[in-house]
Amino acid sequence: MYLSPDYRFYAAWLLIGSLLAALLWWLTPVLTPFLIAAVIAYVLSPLVERLQSLMGSGVPRFVTVLVCEVAFLLLLVSFAGLIVPVLFKEAGRLQTQLPGLLAQLQTAVTPLLQSMGIELQLDPQGIKDFVATQAQSILHNSMDSVLSSLRIGGSVALALIGNLILVPVALFYLLTDGPHMLAHLREWVPRKVEPSVTEFVMEADKVLGEYLRGQLLVMLSLSVYYVAGLTLFGLSVAVPIGILTGMAVFVPYVGFGVGLLLAALSGFLEMAPLQASVMLAVVFGIGQLLEGFVLTPRLIGERIGLHPLAVIFALLAFAQLLGFAGVLMALPASAVLLVALRRLRRRYVASRLYAD
Repeated sequence: MYLSPDYRFYAAWLLIGSLLAALLWWLTPVLTPFLIAAVIAYVLSPLVERLQSLMGSGVPRFVTVLVCEVAFLLLLVSFAGLIVPVLFKEAGRLQTQLPGLLAQLQTAVTPLLQSMGIELQLDPQGIKDFVATQAQSILHNSMDSVLSSLRIGGSVALALIGNLILVPVALFYLLTDGPHMLAHLREWVPRKVEPSVTEFVMEADKVLGEYLRGQLLVMLSLSVYYVAGLTLFGLSVAVPIGILTGMAVFVPYVGFGVGLLLAALSGFLEMAPLQASVMLAVVFGIGQLLEGFVLTPRLIGERIGLHPLAVIFALLAFAQLLGFAGVLMALPASAVLLVALRRLRRRYVASRLYAD
C-alpha cells in the first residue's frame, strides 16, 4: 500500500506521540514531582518575567527566580498554617459537643418519628465513646503503617522528604533555564511544520493562560466574598474557611462542597441550628450564583471553551489513567486538545466551503 510523503510524515509523528504517551504512563511515579514543578513554573513564569524586566538586565535571572519561589513557598506555608489548626480545633470541639448535639437531634426528631410509628433512642455518650475509639484506632493503625514502612527501609518517609526537596529544586531550574529548554525543543521541530506547530503552541498557551488568570481572579474574589459573608454571620473561623472555599473552587464543585461541609460543621457547633442553616443557605447560595452567573462568565469567558463539566471529566479521566500526575496534566492536556479540535473544525469547515 503506497502512502504519500505527507501521510508518512503524519504517521511517523503519530507513532512518536504514542510512544511518548506510553513512556509517560510507565514513568508516572517518577514524573509526579517534576509535573508538580512544571505546573507551578508555568503559573509563576509571567511573574518572573515581569520582575526581571523591572529589575533590569543587571540582576541575574536566578536572583529573580529565587525571590519568586521563596515568596510562593512562604504563601503555601502560611495557607497551611491557617487551615490546619482550624481542622484540629473543629475536630476537638466536635468530640466535646457531640453528646449535646445528638441530644438536640433526638429532641427535635423523636416526635416526628413517633408520629410515623418509629421508636428511636440515641445514646449520646455511647456514640461519643464509639467515635473516640474509632479515631484512636485509625490513628494507631496509621502510625503502625508508617512505622512499619520506616522499619522496612524508610520508603514512605524518604519518598515524602525526597519530593519535598525535589519539587523546589526542579521548580528553580525550570524557571531559570525554561527559555533555553524551549529553544532546544524548538530545534527538534522539522522546518516544514515549524510555523504551524508554533502557531498551535501559542494558541494553546493563550487558552491555558487566559483560563488560569481568570480562574485566579475568580478564586480571589470568592475568597473575599466567603470571608465577608461568614464573618457577618459571626462564624469564628470565617477567615480560614472562606479562604479555603475560595481557593478550592479551582476544582469545580469540589471546593464548594468542602467549604460547605466545614462551614456547616463549624456553624452547627457554634450557633443555633436555625441560624446556622440560614447562614449556609444565604452565603453559599449567593456564592454559587455569583460564581456561575457573574464571575466565571466575566473573568474567564465563554470564548475559552473550557466548560466546568469538561474540566471535571478531564480531571477524573486523567486521574484514573495516571493518578495524581494525571490530575496535574488534566488542565494543560484539555487546553491542547481544545485547540486541536478547534483547528480541525476550522480545516473541516474550510474544506467544505472549498468543495462547495
